[in-house]
Amino acid sequence: TVSGVARRAAKRGRPLFVLWLDAHPDFHTLDTTTSGNLHGVPLAYASGQAGFKGYFPDLPQAVDPTRICAIGLRSVDPAERRALAEAGVTVHDMRAIDEHGIAPLLRAFLARVEKENGLLHVSLDVDFLDPSIAPAVGTTVPGGATFREAHLVMEMLSDSCLVSSLDLVELNPFLDERGRTATLMVDLTASLMGRRIMDRPTRSHSGSL
Repeated sequence: TVSGVARRAAKRGRPLFVLWLDAHPDFHTLDTTTSGNLHGVPLAYASGQAGFKGYFPDLPQAVDPTRICAIGLRSVDPAERRALAEAGVTVHDMRAIDEHGIAPLLRAFLARVEKENGLLHVSLDVDFLDPSIAPAVGTTVPGGATFREAHLVMEMLSDSCLVSSLDLVELNPFLDERGRTATLMVDLTASLMGRRIMDRPTRSHSGSL
């Protein structure tokens, strides 16, 4: 998806920015991954990092890593940490969110997108969220974004009118609890699309209705 929207942005003559909402940066290359899990490499590949030639298709257009902002990280391997710093990716881990709040961190990135007349792709991974509210993912990491932090991000993105594409990533329905993670992801998407707190119906989760 990211490589496709990057190609589209280049055709339109506009820079593509990527907001990566995830517990993991997914910034391994085929040379640095120790697990061999391909779901740990997509952002490195899409941003044109070395180590993929001959294995993955050549990219018509890579994303400039300095136009990537990863928010919510809390599981980063040493090799990824070095690669992120060298590539110039903006990184806000959960400690930064705890110290500063999520709003000013996101606001600064959105200001950059607007200033450069960019298009914005958003990748929302289920494990960006705390497992207590979103259990339906195979890579849960404690200490993720809260319900309100996640909705605030989506509401701010909606207000910005900058988002041009969205990925919803790694939802595993077999690990869900009565569909509550899927419902939350739908609600977050609705917030991105413009639904506000006053528009939300009250749901019963008691099973009595």
